[in-house]
Amino acid sequence: MIGPWVTGSDYGSDKASRYTRAVVALRGLLALPASEARYYNAATDDSGAPLDGKCRYRLSGGALPAKWWSVTLYDPAGYLVPNAAGIYSVGSAGLPGSEQAAWQVAIGPERTGGHWLPTGGTARFELTLRAYLPSDGGRGNFTAAQLPRLTRIGCA
Repeated sequence: MIGPWVTGSDYGSDKASRYTRAVVALRGLLALPASEARYYNAATDDSGAPLDGKCRYRLSGGALPAKWWSVTLYDPAGYLVPNAAGIYSVGSAGLPGSEQAAWQVAIGPERTGGHWLPTGGTARFELTLRAYLPSDGGRGNFTAAQLPRLTRIGCA
């Protein structure tokens, strides 16, 4: 565990444990080998509180050591959360070059301006960060300083 982010080093590997294989199968995760993608999941914020769809959060970070990345919001069963805006993920490809070094995304039931990931009214949610083509070739985990911060702003 790195902050709120949980990861496994054997996703997409023939060395994956039975537990990892079960998670991949249950979630329908099309796991690539670590040299092609790293996966980080968060079900809590930076303080350790469960992610609540009625609350507002700020996801903020800098340039990740990967070619590109995305963050997707899921319900606890691993499904995309329906929302009127039709927004299910945010990523580096959608950020202007000027924002790549320092970015932030609002997460919550209502848009507050800027980049936004809607919670769609779900009670609980989880985030999956996918970092594609990591610069270390997938040999290790990112550090806490490299991973985005997930800060609760307030609740309705």
